[in-house]
Order: sequence, then C-alpha cells, then structure tokens
Amino acid sequence: MALAMLMPGIASAANEAVTGTLQTSRSGPIAGVPVTVETAAGDPVDTAETDENGRFAVPVPGPGEYEVTIDPEALPDGVELGDRGESLTVTVGPNRAQPVLFGLADGTSNAGGGSVEAVQLLVDGIRFGLLIAVCAVGLSLIYGTTGLTNFAHGELVTIGAVVAWYVNVQGGIPLIPATIIAMIVGAAVGALNELAIWRPLRRRGTGLVAALVVSIGLSMLLRYLVQIVYGGFSSPYADYQTQRTVDYGVFTMTNRSLASIVISVVVLVLVALMLQRTTIGKAMRAVADNRDLAASSGIDVNRVILVVWMMGGALATLGGVLLGLSDQVQWDMGFRLLLLMFAGVTLGGLGTAYGALVGSLIVGVFVQMSTLVIPSDVKYVGGLLLLIVILVLRPQGILGSRARIG
Repeated sequence: MALAMLMPGIASAANEAVTGTLQTSRSGPIAGVPVTVETAAGDPVDTAETDENGRFAVPVPGPGEYEVTIDPEALPDGVELGDRGESLTVTVGPNRAQPVLFGLADGTSNAGGGSVEAVQLLVDGIRFGLLIAVCAVGLSLIYGTTGLTNFAHGELVTIGAVVAWYVNVQGGIPLIPATIIAMIVGAAVGALNELAIWRPLRRRGTGLVAALVVSIGLSMLLRYLVQIVYGGFSSPYADYQTQRTVDYGVFTMTNRSLASIVISVVVLVLVALMLQRTTIGKAMRAVADNRDLAASSGIDVNRVILVVWMMGGALATLGGVLLGLSDQVQWDMGFRLLLLMFAGVTLGGLGTAYGALVGSLIVGVFVQMSTLVIPSDVKYVGGLLLLIVILVLRPQGILGSRARIG
C-alpha cells in the first residue's frame, strides 16, 4: 500500500485551503486527477486537477469541515484507491492549508518493489505490536497495582492523538513538541482519574466488579465527549506526511514508521530500566506483588498508584500519537485498539509490564501475518483467537504467575 503524499506548504490565494499530492512509490507523481471540494452540507466549493508534480491546492471560503473527492477513473493503470475510499472529510483551521491523505494501492507492498509479502507483514506486525505495547504497559501496571480492569484506557490513547492534532494542526506547532504537550495532558488526565474517581472509590471499599462497570461508563462518556469536541472525521497531522517508502530489499518502510519503531523501543527500554533500577520502579513492583505488605514496609501506596496512573496516561497518549501518525486521528481509535491491548496484556500475563510487552508483540505480529490467510477487514479477530488458545493452554499468560498473593 502506498499513500498519496502531502504538501501542506503549498501557497494559495486564500488564507484557508485544502492541499495534497497524489503519488505512489511505483508511479511517482500523478498528474491530471480532478479533485473536488464541497462543504459539509454538500455545496460545491471548487475543483482542481493535480499538476505535473501531483500537487493540488483548492482555496476554501473559511475554516470548517469539507468533503474532498478524487476521481478514481483518472488514476493511471495499476494504481487503485485503498481502504480510505475516494472521499475524505477534513477540517480546515483558520489560516491553515489543510493536507489531505488519500490511500493509493500500486502493489509495491505486496509484490515487486523489492518487498516480500510475509517479511513485509512481519515488519508491520513488529511496528504495530510495539505500538500496542506502549499503550498496554500502563494498562498492565494499573491492573497490577490496583486490580482495576480499566476499560477507559483506550480513551487516553484517543485523547493523546486528538490533543496532539489540535496543537499541531490548529495551533501550528510542530508535531514533536505537540506530542510532548499531549503526553503532559495525558499524565494530567491519568492523575485526575486517580484522584477524582478511583482513590475515593477504593476508600469506600468499592468492589472490583463495580469499579469495572464504572470504567465502562467512563469510557463511553469520554469517547462521545471526544466525538462532540473533535467530530467524527478522520484527519492526518500536518507534519511528516510527505514521505516516500524506502526499499530495504525484502520490505519497504517510510521514515515515520521507522521512527515509530525506534521511539517505541526506546520508551519501552526506559520503562524497563525505571522498573528495575529506580526507587519508584521497585516500589511499583512491590505494590503489584502485594499491596498490604508494601504498605507495611513503609511504601506510600497511594503515591505509587498516582505515579502509575500518570505514567500510564503519558504512555497511552504517546501511543495515540504514533497510531494517529500512521492511521490518521479518529474519535474512536483508542476504543478500537482496546481489545488488542487487553489481548496483549492477558496473553503476556496480567499485571506484569514485561508480559504486556511480550504479549503485545505477539498479538501485533499475529494480527498482521494473519492477513496472509484471512481478509484484512477481520484481521483483529486473529488476535482474539490467539488469546483464547493461549488462555486454554496457559491461563496465567506467558509470563504470569499461576497464583497471585494478596
């Protein structure tokens, strides 16, 4: 799969515009493709054709939502529309040239171009598994220290992606500092969750089943609140979209996908070092093993749990930004990833950060590789089937203990 590339810096006569570039790794720039822009109400705005560099720029009357459509009949032989379809809804901010990302398939990911399908899917699976692991480590630590199965963790992923999108696209701030801001917001939201909801419920002696139901309600509340604020559209970040795939011989990869892998590995290594070498990390492991014994040893359990929530929120928001960079930002993206996070955490062993890493990697690779034999539309089912098989053979998970004390 090759993606239509973006050129957000294209100048236009108006302050706001819809811009982009149509090109694939095999065909190069695609000229002469009509691009039509309409308002959200269906009123026509303007039509343009891509130039010899595959670029287009359509001025729009002002900020707001617009429907951008390309003519699939004008695409050259061998190039087809991908899963995103021929029409996309984008939101144009004030004084912004909003980039549009269309998916175009030219066969370079599955055949030719130096790539081997199985190896390509393996690499994609490793990237996806590391992304799941970044999101799932916090979920696992929260379960280990509190016993809570937090169904609202997926919304932390969405919040991170949406905050970074607003800061990057609407605020005009580069994506890297926007990601840092999103992680700070995620840590704050995690702390607010703990201080305003879960700590008071623990003090009242609320059972884990009741807390689980509360987390489901909180998940629904946050998810639809994000939809109200952000909207139901799918939109890319303004940065790091104008990238060709790089041919590595047996697989291809964009620089942003490579960066996603490197960032995920570095973050997970830092988390492992923190758990093993730092005082707070050792306290986290002690609380996860036995909360009462840890408290009797002088560990401030509530402080440790607060740090876990903040770290879990920051990691989830980082994972949301990485997911939005590859799949665009959507209001329910975290919810759709939640089941795979649960699968990775349960597969690796509940309550263990290392188990979340191992389980998530296995789930990510299995999900991507399963498309060799099943349609890609149902590939997430493969991860859940793998979870069922492992739980039948080893209920405690790969790295989990057969019994927990305390």
